[in-house]
Amino acid sequence: MKTNNYPIIAREGWFYIAISLLFSTYLTSISFSFSIPFWIISIFIIQFFRDPKRKISSSKDVVVSGADGRVIAIDETMDPYQKKKSIKVSVFMNVFNVHSNKAPIDGKILNKIYYPGKFLNAALSKASVENERCAIIIQAKNDPKKIITCVQIAGLIARRILCYKDKGDNLTRGERYGFIKFGSRVDLYLPLNTNVKVQLGEKVKNGESIIAEFT
Repeated sequence: MKTNNYPIIAREGWFYIAISLLFSTYLTSISFSFSIPFWIISIFIIQFFRDPKRKISSSKDVVVSGADGRVIAIDETMDPYQKKKSIKVSVFMNVFNVHSNKAPIDGKILNKIYYPGKFLNAALSKASVENERCAIIIQAKNDPKKIITCVQIAGLIARRILCYKDKGDNLTRGERYGFIKFGSRVDLYLPLNTNVKVQLGEKVKNGESIIAEFT
């Protein structure tokens, strides 16, 4: 097992945290009782942008979760990005989950596709094809025939998808490659012969939980 290290509070949240703490401190100087709700909001913002260390599996054939959250779909369906039948595993992130996104496998990004769209509840199945989203198609390093799609999807509250990688870039499993601000989901489209290791309703952790294994 290896551990990837990042700031325990994601840098994407530093601005929001600083503003909320300054505002709460200012209100405290005026009225402590009036400032209490704003301190609660500040605590919520800090917990939202946390990014704890995760232990990454060293097994070469596994696919790890790209997100923290709950598995809400395991379906055989069409991958709309590769235009082929695949197994889709969807993980829904609520506002209390960690929202940094981690690379599911070691590999190379063959394509990156961004779609503007709606901001429906990300738990709905139609969010996969109607919401704002950013997909990266990844070719596995150890087996070039294994190609998966990882999709960041905006939600009802999430209004900004951040993806720091581009076509041609290499990824290391568990590497932090993106962030979705304030709730959403991540879909993985896997080859049909992939052995899925999770169940519906199961809670998973980004970079650590094994979603599937290549066969």
